[in-house]
Amino acid sequence: MKNKMRREMRTFSLTMTGLGSIIGSGWLFGSWKAASVAGPAAIYSWVIGMVLILLIGLTFAELGSLFPATGGMVRYGQFSHGSLVGFITGWANWIAIVSVIPVEAVASAQYLSSWKFDWAHGLYNGTELTATGLFVAGFLVFIYFLVNYFTVQLFARVNSAITVFKFIIPTCAIVGILFVGFHGQNFVEVQHGGFMPNGWSGVLTAVATSGIVFAFNGFQSPINLAGEAKNPGRSIPIAVISSILIAGVIYVLLQISFIGGVTPDMLAHGWSHLNLSSPFADLAMALGLNWLVLLLFADAFVSPSGTGMTYTATTARMIYGMERNGYFPKVFGKVNRAFGVPRAAMWLNLGVSYLFLFLFRGWGSLASVISVATLISYVTGPICVMVFRRFGQDINNPLRIKGMHIIAPLAFIAASMIYYWATWPLTGKVTFIVIVGLPIYFYYQAKAQFKGFAKDFKAGVWLMAYLGFMVIMSWIGSSKFGGQDIIPFGYDFLVIAVFSFVFYIWGVKSGWLTEQLKMREDTMRQNNTENE
Repeated sequence: MKNKMRREMRTFSLTMTGLGSIIGSGWLFGSWKAASVAGPAAIYSWVIGMVLILLIGLTFAELGSLFPATGGMVRYGQFSHGSLVGFITGWANWIAIVSVIPVEAVASAQYLSSWKFDWAHGLYNGTELTATGLFVAGFLVFIYFLVNYFTVQLFARVNSAITVFKFIIPTCAIVGILFVGFHGQNFVEVQHGGFMPNGWSGVLTAVATSGIVFAFNGFQSPINLAGEAKNPGRSIPIAVISSILIAGVIYVLLQISFIGGVTPDMLAHGWSHLNLSSPFADLAMALGLNWLVLLLFADAFVSPSGTGMTYTATTARMIYGMERNGYFPKVFGKVNRAFGVPRAAMWLNLGVSYLFLFLFRGWGSLASVISVATLISYVTGPICVMVFRRFGQDINNPLRIKGMHIIAPLAFIAASMIYYWATWPLTGKVTFIVIVGLPIYFYYQAKAQFKGFAKDFKAGVWLMAYLGFMVIMSWIGSSKFGGQDIIPFGYDFLVIAVFSFVFYIWGVKSGWLTEQLKMREDTMRQNNTENE
């Protein structure tokens, strides 16, 4: 019982967890960042991002109900393909998600720098946080830690309350700007490039690098907390799908209000030179909406803090899951007997959060890196779900989403497209960061005397080949996405779609009934028998 998580979270709490993760600093900065890349057509970017993430989310929704395991996002690849795929996807996902904790704290400090107080102006120097700003952000990270340190119930209650508040503030911003200072001409102003100043390449690049994927990443929080859900077969799909759709509508409305709220003097040098430290607060001040300014400064603490607390909870479960996979010391798999919380994992993430906080001191510097790293773990979802369906007679599946044989390949291709849109050399750099973690994998393989390594390696060749293909494709692809233009715009999409489908088929065929999957099923059957 010592290492058993408590199943205390209901559908509403899990949905609020997903929404609380999605509506974080992304809403405070995402509209500005997307508009600076795609102009008014950033509206399309949010719609495209929502649809593509929904496809990916549907595959993970089925996985979350199939395996209601704590830290599930880092464990599915281990169950379906063995240790190599499990480590690469788990490592990529953990690096991406643990980085969100300090980023949310940075967002709060950066947003408050526009407040009309001398001490507030000293938090941010225009490019990064100052020493005072770092202190404020560091204090917030510790608060996130404390809220999660004692009990899952405390986290669920605090997060649900914060998420309700998050609905109120964005709604106020949308209504206030639409009715007081909406400039309809901003959508078609010819001197600024019209509706789509950077073409479709700008729209698609915004999906990957402007905080859109970064914002929607939050859909995985309910999945990582599946081991603590009262009824995961019902709650996880509802939480994942509803949080993506509700947040998507909010983000599209925010983008429309932001584009219309930008004043003519802010657009003097075009959308690409739109530089705002506290985007919506700056608009509210320019429009004389003082009541909205006060609400936004309050929300600069609330929205990022809610997301920061959620990710503090989910990253601890990721470390717990990776220890279960065999890649971390056993101390990180221990759960506090009194509170049902993996405290050792939380301390590790706190240290890593402070490291990232001091290395990256501005919100924009990590958002795109986080997005691309997460996409590497996303590509396994569509493949894993179909691998597990192959073993239907051996696996108790409480949820089978209709049309998954079509959804899964489309989701894999969607993840590949977003990965490519992130532009070269970012794709290469992030892939390198993921590969750098492999020495840890080989260390634990050596400790196990490489038992079963050959089979796990063979099952993971497809992923290594896929990552290599995507890096090369990014380098030789269209110049609109930073490549050498050897494969021009339009044809690059066709090549990625065709080869992604080939890798999808290869990945599904590479899956096998791993020993961990057999053990997992035996344990679940035993638990079900005991409950009966």
